[in-house]
Amino acid sequence: MIILKNVVLRRSAKVLLEGASVVLNPGEKIGLVGRNGAGKSSLFALFNGNLHEDGGDFSIPAHWRMAQVAQNMPETSETATDFVLAGDTRLAELREALARIEADPAMDEMDRGMALAQVYTDLADAGEHDAMPRAQALILGLGFKVHELDQPVDSFSGGWRMRLQLARALMCPSDLLLLDEPTNHLDLDALVWLEAWLQKYLGTMIVISHDREFLDAVTGVTLHIENARLTRYGGNYSKFEEMRALQMEQQQQAFAKQQEKIAHLQKFIDRFKAKASKAKQAQSRVKALERMEKVAPLLAEADFTFEFKEPTNLPNPMLAISEAAFGYRALDEDGEVTGTTTILRGVNRSVLAGQRIGILGANGQGKSTLVKTIAREMKPLAGTVTEGKGLSIGYFAQQELDVLRPQDNPLEHMVRLVRDLGAASRESGREQDLRNFLGTFNFSGDMVKQAVGTMSGGEKARLVLAMIVWQRPNLLLLDEPTNHLDLATREALSMALNEFEGTVMLVSHDRALLRAVCDEFWLVGRGVVGPFDGDLDDYQQYLLDEAKRLRELARESQAASPPVPVESVVPVAAVAAPAVAAAPANREQRRQDAQDRQRLADKTRPLRKELEKIDQRLAALGSERAALEARLTEPLAPADIAEAGRRLKATGDEVAALEERWLELSGEIESLGA
Repeated sequence: MIILKNVVLRRSAKVLLEGASVVLNPGEKIGLVGRNGAGKSSLFALFNGNLHEDGGDFSIPAHWRMAQVAQNMPETSETATDFVLAGDTRLAELREALARIEADPAMDEMDRGMALAQVYTDLADAGEHDAMPRAQALILGLGFKVHELDQPVDSFSGGWRMRLQLARALMCPSDLLLLDEPTNHLDLDALVWLEAWLQKYLGTMIVISHDREFLDAVTGVTLHIENARLTRYGGNYSKFEEMRALQMEQQQQAFAKQQEKIAHLQKFIDRFKAKASKAKQAQSRVKALERMEKVAPLLAEADFTFEFKEPTNLPNPMLAISEAAFGYRALDEDGEVTGTTTILRGVNRSVLAGQRIGILGANGQGKSTLVKTIAREMKPLAGTVTEGKGLSIGYFAQQELDVLRPQDNPLEHMVRLVRDLGAASRESGREQDLRNFLGTFNFSGDMVKQAVGTMSGGEKARLVLAMIVWQRPNLLLLDEPTNHLDLATREALSMALNEFEGTVMLVSHDRALLRAVCDEFWLVGRGVVGPFDGDLDDYQQYLLDEAKRLRELARESQAASPPVPVESVVPVAAVAAPAVAAAPANREQRRQDAQDRQRLADKTRPLRKELEKIDQRLAALGSERAALEARLTEPLAPADIAEAGRRLKATGDEVAALEERWLELSGEIESLGA
């Protein structure tokens, strides 16, 4: 077990922990929570040995193996599979031991044979036989595609490389797993998979996270750091909030009651201390006051709140997307288009004033493509995206923090924003007004002149939110806005979005935010965009089913082309002998496979034709639906309104029936393929 007894922890002159005492038992899953800067990462540094206590006693079992996610960006040409596989430190040690035994010229054959037998046994116990499938299952679970398993680590962007670091940590056999914000670079599908994996983890786990639903799903104990005190609560984050609220209420009541008693005693002392007949009694009350253990007043932490300004206008519809195809254009050095990659096709959707839309979809299905196109970052490949008159988009992109100028300060960012908006901004651009505005986002005093590059991710995110609020948008397009926000700021964002009078389109892996803000969902998947008829629990099950399907495909691919055994693990003689007789069998197998593929194509051809017809009909219905919705926003006679409403309902019913049939056909095709 992990034991802290009266531990004092400092960073420079700041005391992070004072007299901290707690016991963490083997197998417990612990959430470590507290405000940014409270000392969570420093406590992690104590656990992993990078920091030592300044007072008190700290102990952790010496034999425990520890795993944690490396925070550095990996720079290597290793394949993704090899990089993650190397995270199994026990396996790596045994492979090195095997290489040493085989290369030792001084070892006689009997000793070598006994040593090899022991190492092979240890390799089997360490899971050598299924190490590669385990590593690849981790990679695929965190959102990578099958064809990316053998791509070099350097070919991935920063966020994806951090996912590989997470997979590498999960690959490591451990008794203690330390996870610091593991969900920051994950989409919702990868997050759901990670939750399922961590729920099965048998060791002790300590996790820092600002995602309350994630904490609720994977932890059963909560450690809270506040005012240099460390408090243990038995329960997940929601239970912790309930218990802490009750404690705060009890503390406030006890403090108020004690203050009444102190006032009563002081009043007696002040009244009778000068009277000889009462002096003795007055003195006894003075001593009672001195001996009294004071109940501390409740020092509530300053809450952060903000609000989006009322939009100057609300076009309706905000957007109308008709027969659109979204994707990427490949450009040559001269900026000429050399090719296109279509991600989404047949998109027919409208966005109305006041809607709260959550955009769902498994990783790589096109959510970012949809968002970037609506945000005018990309142009549609086909069709039209018609904007309502006066549409003003407030866009929070995943990479928005990276485009802030690191050498500039918040005030300079705001001055430049006001200048760029020009006459479009109705707000005062005087420096004092900008300082006051930044102060509402907790940029006060010297912080308005602090270089953005020296700020934390949460501070940068607050600056981006401040800049969006200043623009007074009527459509908020938010792509993973909570990645760097603590729980208090996420709550403030949720409240601000609920009070916003415009339209919200939200992509997020924070399910608490999605539940609080969105009242309808779009599903992006399999090349189309459509409504998702269900809640987040239904979507979570959908993601688990999709992940299972992908794992089965990966296993089939693995079985179809098994990896060549590593010579340093399996003796060459064990795999060399059958090679001569393999060729005829392989030719016969290829012929059989070709026949099987032809039979499968014959069986699925009518199903695929029906699928194509459904896609065409859905596209036509989408166009009709968009036209009807646009028509309903115009002044019409009562009879015309009724007719348009009836037709809108009929198209909706037909779309639902066709989508159900589409799913049935897809399932039949997949079953035949299996």
